[in-house]
Amino acid sequence: MNKTFYISTAITYTSGKPHIGNTYEIVLADAIARYKRLTGYDVYFQTGTDEHGEKIQLKAKDRGINPQEFVDEISLEVRKIWDCMNTSYDKFIRTTNPNHKEQVAKIFERLYKQGDIYLGNYEGWYCTPCESFFTDSQLEDGKCPDCGRIVEKKSEPAYFFKLSNYSERLEKYIEDHPDFIQPESRKNEIVNNFIKPGLQDLCVSRTSFDWGIPVNFDPKHVIYVWIDALSNYITFLGYHADGDSSEEFKKYWPADVHLIGKDILRFHTIYWPIMLMALDLPLPKKVFGHPWILYGNDKMSKSKGNIVYVDELTKEFGVDSVRYYMLHEIPFGQDGTFTYELLIDRINSDLANILGNLVNRTISMVHKYFDGIVYEPTCLEDLDSELINLVLKTPEKVEQKMSELRVADAIDEIFEIFRRSNKYIDETTPWILAKDPNQEERLKTVLYHLLEAIRSGAVLLQAFLPDTADQILHQLNTNNRFIESIDFKGMDSGIKLNQPVPLFARIDKEEKLKELGVLD
Repeated sequence: MNKTFYISTAITYTSGKPHIGNTYEIVLADAIARYKRLTGYDVYFQTGTDEHGEKIQLKAKDRGINPQEFVDEISLEVRKIWDCMNTSYDKFIRTTNPNHKEQVAKIFERLYKQGDIYLGNYEGWYCTPCESFFTDSQLEDGKCPDCGRIVEKKSEPAYFFKLSNYSERLEKYIEDHPDFIQPESRKNEIVNNFIKPGLQDLCVSRTSFDWGIPVNFDPKHVIYVWIDALSNYITFLGYHADGDSSEEFKKYWPADVHLIGKDILRFHTIYWPIMLMALDLPLPKKVFGHPWILYGNDKMSKSKGNIVYVDELTKEFGVDSVRYYMLHEIPFGQDGTFTYELLIDRINSDLANILGNLVNRTISMVHKYFDGIVYEPTCLEDLDSELINLVLKTPEKVEQKMSELRVADAIDEIFEIFRRSNKYIDETTPWILAKDPNQEERLKTVLYHLLEAIRSGAVLLQAFLPDTADQILHQLNTNNRFIESIDFKGMDSGIKLNQPVPLFARIDKEEKLKELGVLD
């Protein structure tokens, strides 16, 4: 039986259309999920939308529609964008799903009955956009420490979750499982800034609005965002608070990776693990807090007018060009930046030049010199071994990078095949070999090696640029697209290649920037 792998994204809050920064997470998760499938795992990949809360109730009211209509509209828009980016999720979930609501209410009741939740009164500074309460000491310049907006004083009866009961246990767990919070810098931040100073009990119900899941035994209260939203990772797998959970839940839980933005790290590494401890469930194996995408040097925001949406980007540049930029240009542990200039530079240098030009040149030469027919390599020289060895070692190098979730580095390893292949063309000069009838066997060998290197790179590229990989493998007319086929024997002799079709067109940067209206 295949090993299982469960990866999730954070669920997207349905307050508006997701921008490129929100979309980065789903594309990153998709690359990891596709890679795991490629390497033989039984993958479950979950994403979706978070649909309750005061902010949504207020936005729906402003629009003159009910909250359900509002979230139906936004959730559909989120899903369209995820689909536009060619993401291969197995389940797209919504927290307004009746079964989820039923299980969340049961989880809340169970935690109450076992003494982990109690009724009290909450007074504090409340940030509506973040749906979070803060104490005086947590505010920064009197404003929300997460988003910088104005907070308001609120007081209301509320149920509280006794985080403090689990503080020492959580700290020990993090200490004993050094890979639980990644990257390392984020782990230190959580332990030193939040856990060590002492955890305050968490407000988990509200009475000042009603767009949420009612508390079964006290319906004046709705269950506050974190117990509702975080539970999605188990409820949609078939977890039942009464213990009668599904086979799917038993198969895939605990999750291998929760992929989330660094701004919601504390909720996933404090509240969520403690909830799971209280429910006597195993914790996810890893929570990875990825960086943000900035526009130039600024955080994207509607007020700054610097929001970029990927559905608009893909119309201009194509899906895989945008995927490549997101996956390759955002550093592992620090914020990345997006500008149209950088995107165009990357398309021209890496995609059009290094990859596209290599594939087009090679397939064109096979058609020109051998009518598109692939021949077995029979005339090897010492020069060939460097290319062959590099290709054969690449899967292991990619595996090492992907095991650390260093996706950009994994792509670099694959592109090393394409770079080396371009160099191999310069070294072997097939156009000169073609002029000498005595060099025919050598020319067949050189072209075979190029085709096989390109095929091997395309096999690996399926996880990251799936459409591009499909186009390459189609042009090569091969079905050998499994990772086990990277053995430098995967191009069958005697087959005829399909016609070369350019993968990426070079872009005139100045013209394109003028057309987009972003030229300084």
